[in-house]
Amino acid sequence: MATPKSYFLKNMICRCCVSYLSDKLEAAGITVLEVSLGQLSVDVKNEETIKITEDIIAELGFEIISNRDVFLVEQIKMAVIDLVHHLNNANSIIRKSDYLVEKLGMSYPHLSKTFSQHEPITLEKYIILQKVEKIKELIDSDEYSMSEISYLMDYSSIQHLSAQFKQITGLTPSDYKKSDRSMRKSIDELY
Repeated sequence: MATPKSYFLKNMICRCCVSYLSDKLEAAGITVLEVSLGQLSVDVKNEETIKITEDIIAELGFEIISNRDVFLVEQIKMAVIDLVHHLNNANSIIRKSDYLVEKLGMSYPHLSKTFSQHEPITLEKYIILQKVEKIKELIDSDEYSMSEISYLMDYSSIQHLSAQFKQITGLTPSDYKKSDRSMRKSIDELY
């Protein structure tokens, strides 16, 4: 008789990860009950099913999380990535702390403290790094002016955006635009 088994996963940060993991498990004959960012539930028939599932998880570069605080940090990262890269909602970016509190159901000081205890940077710095990567993406798209990007990314001015961008990348946005633009980083490897 099959039994559901749930996993909490680290490094699973985009919708492509969800599809890829699901496809690999199903191709191996594993019944996937549910898969979403950072979470997986499979139907376990025997110990071999567990081994195959965990081998595929490791092969794809995900890690199984057993510590509750580490799982919370992964949830924070996914919420920040969602907010900055996927929602395209300036109002949400303006109230990033409110968004995280609402999404995760915990106080911002608790989220920030937990994040800093398990990561080498602060939550605020992580958000800034994500915003800078999004700015690079927006510059590369050539769809927006710098003032539009400044507004979209919730900067009070182009000067503020430029100063923060230069602090992180070593280049002004104009210099970045003139460069070969090979400075982009994967959003799961920031810091």
